Amino acid sequence: MKHISVLYQETIDMLNIKEDGIYVDGTMGGAGHSLGICEKLSEEGYFIGIDQDDFVFDRAEERLKGTDCKKEFVRGNFHDIKDILMDIGIDKIDGMMADLGVSSFQIDDETRGFSFKKDGPLDMRMDKSKSFSAKELVNTYSYEDLRRVISEYGEEQFAGNIAKHILKNREEKPIETTYELVEIIKNAIPKKFHQKKHPAKKTFQAIRIEVNDEIDALKQSVEDMIDVLNKGGRLAVITFHSLEDRIVKKVFSEYAKGCTCPKEFPVCVCGNTPKVKVLARKPVLPTEEEIEENPRSRSAKLRVIEKL
Repeated sequence: MKHISVLYQETIDMLNIKEDGIYVDGTMGGAGHSLGICEKLSEEGYFIGIDQDDFVFDRAEERLKGTDCKKEFVRGNFHDIKDILMDIGIDKIDGMMADLGVSSFQIDDETRGFSFKKDGPLDMRMDKSKSFSAKELVNTYSYEDLRRVISEYGEEQFAGNIAKHILKNREEKPIETTYELVEIIKNAIPKKFHQKKHPAKKTFQAIRIEVNDEIDALKQSVEDMIDVLNKGGRLAVITFHSLEDRIVKKVFSEYAKGCTCPKEFPVCVCGNTPKVKVLARKPVLPTEEEIEENPRSRSAKLRVIEKL
């Protein structure tokens, strides 16, 4: 299994890594970006890698063992960045990145249930210690909740019909595997819409987001990541979904705005000043070459800010 880090060079370059700084990869995954960070750090540098997936750490340790910096691996979620740093005894950091996509290792491992292209148990948990999985979601959610999740998080126009087909099929027997769900989705979507993208892609994305609570906690998480940055520190966030990107963009814009006074006020009375500088007005997108090499990067967007 080959893990290809999305927007790798762009992310490493825009983090502007200081060799003796403290840097965090909030979503280590295959440790591709982690390696890029560690290679820029000297013996005085400090790298903290966070992931909620137990399978990551042995692989990351092996991949990073040739680098000089001090390393700390934490099993957890970047949503808890403030608590994680407090537990380590660190107050502020010089940079952080978070890649909100699913690792290639997770997708390619059919036992994890993330892929609609491989048959496996309906799971999709990034944190295997959690009890709630895709199987529970698909077999217990009401029609309205299924329709909402698939529509909101998958932006799937046939969400209602897919939800109806799921309910009808689970009346006969529980839906337990990825291929079972794929067939149900295919039957719920008119065949003429099967050509451009895999018909199950949006629904699988939606279920994964719901199972792992990826959207609800994101706004607070981005704010917390900004708060723990030193002056001049940078935060890089890679998204793969328009909902995620809108949340990141909004938080970055709010922190870069400063004054919150109504437009009709002749002078500022709130006293708020910009807390960050947005380093690119538009998100950084993968090149055509990267998309060709790694089709999973197609929807990726990178946004970066610098703490003022």
